[in-house]
Amino acid sequence: MDGGRYPVKRVVGEEVEVHADVFTDGHDALVCEVLWKHSSDKEWFSKLMEFRHNDHWVASFRVERLGRYQYTVRAWADPWLTWQRDLKKRQDAGQDLSVDLQIGAGLLGAEIADYDAAMQAEAPPPRGDWVVTFEKTLEAVVDPVRARFSSWYELFPRSFGGLRGLIEHLPYVERLGFDVLYLPPVHPIGTTARKGKNNAVGARPGDTGSPWAIGSKEGGHKALDPALGTFDDFHLLVKKASERNMQIALDIAFQCSPDHPYVREHPEWFRARPDGTIQYAENPPKKYQDIYPFDFETPAWQSLWEELKSVFEFWAGHGVEIFRVDNPHTKAFAFWEWCIPDLKSKHPELIFLSEAFTRPRVMHKLAKLGFTQSYTYFTWRNTKRELTEYFTEVSQDPSREYFRPNFWPNTPDILHETLQLGGRPAFIARVVLAATAAANYGIYGPAYELQERIAREPGSEEYLNSEKYELKRWDLERKDSLAPLISRLNAIRKENPALQSDWNLKFHPVDNDQLVAYSKDDILVVVNLDAHHPQSGFIDFPPCEVHDLLSGGHYSWKGPRNYVELSPHTLPAHVFKVTRK
Repeated sequence: MDGGRYPVKRVVGEEVEVHADVFTDGHDALVCEVLWKHSSDKEWFSKLMEFRHNDHWVASFRVERLGRYQYTVRAWADPWLTWQRDLKKRQDAGQDLSVDLQIGAGLLGAEIADYDAAMQAEAPPPRGDWVVTFEKTLEAVVDPVRARFSSWYELFPRSFGGLRGLIEHLPYVERLGFDVLYLPPVHPIGTTARKGKNNAVGARPGDTGSPWAIGSKEGGHKALDPALGTFDDFHLLVKKASERNMQIALDIAFQCSPDHPYVREHPEWFRARPDGTIQYAENPPKKYQDIYPFDFETPAWQSLWEELKSVFEFWAGHGVEIFRVDNPHTKAFAFWEWCIPDLKSKHPELIFLSEAFTRPRVMHKLAKLGFTQSYTYFTWRNTKRELTEYFTEVSQDPSREYFRPNFWPNTPDILHETLQLGGRPAFIARVVLAATAAANYGIYGPAYELQERIAREPGSEEYLNSEKYELKRWDLERKDSLAPLISRLNAIRKENPALQSDWNLKFHPVDNDQLVAYSKDDILVVVNLDAHHPQSGFIDFPPCEVHDLLSGGHYSWKGPRNYVELSPHTLPAHVFKVTRK
């Protein structure tokens, strides 16, 4: 954690396990304590640490409230414990103890006549000059449980008749089993340089434009697109979703269409080119002519940062507690390090998902700066070796103390070739991997359950006829929909605590590179990565009874190696409930 500059992350009810190497010169006996308190507490709690080995001490404390906890370690060389320890050694060696008992009496300030009384006497409190406290007070951020375990479903409300139509669609999302309903930007969309279908430069009459081109004469980041409805509709959506144990997540994209009121009212917040015009956003070779980026290093940065922070505060005031942040790696790190902790000091229930498909150290830096969860490279990890290495990294590496992965097999921007070429079996395999390997996962639907897989052109990860630029009409009753499978997966996740954590993941050898197997406590998952051919092999796993929670099958495994066979033409994955023999 960079020497304690950044806090570790936990959710309500979890333990913070503190490890410390503590030693002193000579042979004195030590006492070590962990100290902790919530930031709102005045008094510290303390707990004795346990000596493990090689000067290593361990203790844990439970975090029960949202917000920030402080913790540290203190220790002292204890003359009384040292004396008691040495007294026992002399007693065991049959030595005369008369002088030692006098020394103990002097330490305690009382008469001690025999060994038993000496060993039962309580030590006097340590003098202050004997106590050493770790030089830095460390911190832990405590989030809601949904920060550790959540199932996200992304959709475009304009394809469902706006906010009122989306309210009518909530039972469908509930049946699928998702508890976070994530909406792309819901703000007015600009008309200047509006993109047409398939990201065409120049819109035709009737083209809706991209929701990420934020701002028009109707308002900006604190306004609703009138085509979606009113704030009364939005409040009703939040309420009706909550009644179904779902939360609304809102996309926050800090960028503007040329028509955004900010452009007219605060030109100082944007970077001008030599000719005085504002440079639109680019990510070569991609060009976003309909978007102006903010200049986070502008001389007027303070007023800009305050305004952007107020956008989160505005929507929090309208019942939103979860935010997906678009491209945070293209904004100033210092802004996030200031903004997110300040917001969470007032609203500790807030969750921030970082959409940062960028370099690993940048992605991890954003997590340290305050983002609750992060998109990952899961989409681009498809072979057995890639999956094993990456899943092991996010579940076992020390970075798990601050980096919470959220696995997405698709997004409106990303249609990986595995899905393009693998068809239905690939869609099943990828959602099983995401939903079982990660405690947080999400899909962009209904594109996922309806297996949309046609790319805009060969080699592209963009959808043909992308919903980012047009309305879609989805046939949710299609017989080939994966909705029943996804519903079952989410039910399995909720019924089995083993799937609600990332840290308990363990891989198991299989003698076939097209089969990957891993367990989380009493859940064992086996997936066929070949979308075109049946695959079989032997998995190293102790004797047990297994019940396939997806297909309903029961198997009795007798020895240390057990046979599995999976066909992509039926069901390319097992999710076993394991009962040990």
